[in-house]
Amino acid sequence: MDSTSPEPSLYTVKAVFILDNDGNRLLSKYYDPELYPSMKEQKNFERNVFNKTHKADNEIAFLEGMTIVYKSSIDLFFYVVGSAQENELMLMSVLNCLFDSLSQILRKNVERRCLLDNMEGVFLVVDEIIDGGVILESDPQQVLQKVNYRADENPLSEQSVAQHITEKLALTTNVLQSAKEQIKWSILK
Repeated sequence: MDSTSPEPSLYTVKAVFILDNDGNRLLSKYYDPELYPSMKEQKNFERNVFNKTHKADNEIAFLEGMTIVYKSSIDLFFYVVGSAQENELMLMSVLNCLFDSLSQILRKNVERRCLLDNMEGVFLVVDEIIDGGVILESDPQQVLQKVNYRADENPLSEQSVAQHITEKLALTTNVLQSAKEQIKWSILK
């Protein structure tokens, strides 16, 4: 293997962000702490990306040593950022999964107001697709299933988020209870 080629890594996504049609941040997650560590640097990068892409017809851009794939819908711009060496098809699969998952949650009404009304679901979707820069899922149906959402139900609500948290706490409690009983039986032996 060539010594100048970068080492393979699971950390393929550097950042994900959604901007409105004025370039204002609605959501952003940066996974590389060394890449734009301050809020000011992040917003400056997002502004540069928006200025380069908001009038373009392309789906990919290269800026500041980053590979950026993007998509727009009505008054939103979706961006997935990877390193210059990153596979554009991999980044595009993440972008498509994000967009398709949000399209289902927002009932195909992918626009600013609807997105802001359902931000908890948007964050859950992003977290199911990417964890710490590692791509976990690229199938929108799997993502929707994981965030406890069904296409024929209402959009994700506070109640369903609370139910999800309650279920996770109940599962944790059951695991702890089981562990306590195992310890108790091992002591009694």
